[in-house]
Amino acid sequence: MGLFERYLSIWVSLAIAIGIGLGQIVPGAFEALARFGYANVNFAVALLIWAMVWPMMIGVDFSAMRRVGEKPKGLIITLVVNWLIKPFTMAALGVLFFRHVFAPFIPPGDAEGYIAGLILLGAAPCTAMVFVWSHLTRGDPNYTLVQVSVNDAVMVLAFAPIVAFLLGVTDIAVPWETLLLSVALYVVVPLMAGILARNALKKRGGEESVTAFTRRIKPLSVIGLLATVTLLFGFQSETILAKPIIIALIAVPILIQSYGIFALAYAAAWAWKVPHKVAAPCAMIGTSNFFELAVAVAISLFGLNSGAALATVVGVLVEVPVMLSLVAFANRTRNAFPET
Repeated sequence: MGLFERYLSIWVSLAIAIGIGLGQIVPGAFEALARFGYANVNFAVALLIWAMVWPMMIGVDFSAMRRVGEKPKGLIITLVVNWLIKPFTMAALGVLFFRHVFAPFIPPGDAEGYIAGLILLGAAPCTAMVFVWSHLTRGDPNYTLVQVSVNDAVMVLAFAPIVAFLLGVTDIAVPWETLLLSVALYVVVPLMAGILARNALKKRGGEESVTAFTRRIKPLSVIGLLATVTLLFGFQSETILAKPIIIALIAVPILIQSYGIFALAYAAAWAWKVPHKVAAPCAMIGTSNFFELAVAVAISLFGLNSGAALATVVGVLVEVPVMLSLVAFANRTRNAFPET
């Protein structure tokens, strides 16, 4: 691992502090960047995610993707955990903490909004950032792409019914612009760019040329991650400083859910003897969240200043530190899994 990756937790901590500080010093700059988007998809964040994801997409070998079906275990674990377990455990934790454990510490009537935001997070597995976590755990890029693609397809069909069932309403308006634009920007565009780059490199010098190029641009992914963290925390610096106690309370069930879902998927992969290069990404997909979709639905259903919107934003703030800790754990436990 390079210097950046070896001390990534330190760099992320610094990026968080810098983001919050800059958000207070130059709030106008972050407000301008926050407006640079469409359908709740921020183009500045999209550009940084391209920087993270594109180097990984160069490693996707479409000729090898035909063999993914020969090893369906990782995909089965991902689908079962993401769609039959995760939304319901998130809803249960929301009810437990905000109707009971934290009820004395929050204003009357706010509990339902926080629960709704947690449900939206739980029903939206990750699309873009999982490529970063897969890369940091040396996951199989071909298999990761298939896992993300299948989850996106299921999300189109299952997100609205699951959320409607858990919220007890039937008129969930899925922001299709956000869902489709996010998938296009975070998956399709960098994938196409990666394919073009891979083909050009192979014509020039074969697989050795691809390997050498991806090694040279590897720091781009980490720099993109740190810049994304700085931007996200800069966007929310006012909220973080204005409501630290509420944010800490909302973070508790999210943390329990994140580590619990990872443990469940990772343990299932270990018990089923799934190779580590598949096991780690399959556990990461369910742990990470598609926060753009969750935030967009929360705003459209409950309003910009609602408890639901705040809960989804806390999900954004918690995600990177949590996922980095799980990346470190996955890398330390690599030897417990078969190589192939």
